[in-house]
Amino acid sequence: MFALGARDDVYAALRELGLSFEVDEHEPVFTIEEMEALGLTGKGMVVKNLFLRDQKGKKHFLVLLPSDRHADLKSIGEQLDAGKLSFASEERLAKYLGLSKGSVTPLGMMNDQEHAVEVAVERSLTTEPRLGVHPNENTATVWLSWQDLKKYLEHFGARMRTIKL
Repeated sequence: MFALGARDDVYAALRELGLSFEVDEHEPVFTIEEMEALGLTGKGMVVKNLFLRDQKGKKHFLVLLPSDRHADLKSIGEQLDAGKLSFASEERLAKYLGLSKGSVTPLGMMNDQEHAVEVAVERSLTTEPRLGVHPNENTATVWLSWQDLKKYLEHFGARMRTIKL
């Protein structure tokens, strides 16, 4: 099992699992627009990652959307039977996924050792041939297939659900 994983830990886990991936290193990016400016969005579907919580702060969700999709929090909350959702704080992000703002990624699920976060994947991502996600730091983008990302998430015990927006 890996400790709170930085970029090298993610790469080691991907290799250990025998998954196929490529990496583009780049300056720190915080938005999809910054990724577009670097030309990264032309290499595959960049994943928009939202770390959300329910109104009581008892349930936490990592929602994966295509970069061009609007996040309808009301619809997402209904589909997850979670009621009203809001963005979780940076403190919660660090506590549950060991990540910082701008580095939210499904690869951070390696840090959810208590399995407190549920992953919600927008259905269209499951048919994309190539997905781009950060390796727990926003200074690189990892490209891999949905099937390989799913294997990674399953390896770390992530609970997953598909949603449609």
